[in-house]
Amino acid sequence: MTFKRIEDVPKSRWEALAKKRILFGHQSVGFNILDGIRDVMREHPFIKLNIVETEDPKDFNAPVFAHFRVGRNTDPRSKCDSFAEVMERVGEEVDIAFFKFCYVDVGAKTDIDEVFSYYTKTMDSLKKKYPKVTFVHFTVPLTVSRTTIKTRIKLLIGWKEIWEYDDNIRRNQFNELLRSEYGGKEPLFDLASIESTFPDGRRSFFKKGGKVYYSLVPDYTHDGGHLNELGRKIVAEQLLIFLANL
Repeated sequence: MTFKRIEDVPKSRWEALAKKRILFGHQSVGFNILDGIRDVMREHPFIKLNIVETEDPKDFNAPVFAHFRVGRNTDPRSKCDSFAEVMERVGEEVDIAFFKFCYVDVGAKTDIDEVFSYYTKTMDSLKKKYPKVTFVHFTVPLTVSRTTIKTRIKLLIGWKEIWEYDDNIRRNQFNELLRSEYGGKEPLFDLASIESTFPDGRRSFFKKGGKVYYSLVPDYTHDGGHLNELGRKIVAEQLLIFLANL
């Protein structure tokens, strides 16, 4: 059975999750998500995770939700390499492992086919080396795409490059590659879908060239990219439920 709300997940699932050794590689949005997890744990004290920033193999001798700063922002290959390097150290000590790209890693000029190929090769190699580890894939987070008067004029006259949209378009395209490759086959946490969905189920989107693309819900951020208190809690709740469902 797949659970959709924190309250629906049996206590036994939360107890089982608390015994896991989890590895999470991230940068700034990841810190937002971790703050959200702490918010959720304060509201639901039966969720008990030992969140520690560490890459030290000794810290995986006991249950832990370990996290570390993965690679360098704007360099997605460095994040793949960094994650692989940490996995080389902690190896089979981990039960669940994942890392996420940041929105700055995928933009209008990103060669998404090259990044996707490098990512899949990295993950394929890790899955072969560590068959007992459950690896989770993350879609790339989005940013707010505001449609201004200037944007509408650009659309009307058929401008090909619209900076307000083009970064998110590339992220949407990359995320479709991830969904096509892993959706329904391997654990995939669709961060982008959560970020682009209002609490009432509506989606935050824009159109270009007759196609629909999704963007971050403005209510979930203060700066257009990082998650605020509402956004981080919504994402954290869904991530916790996702992990409890594994």
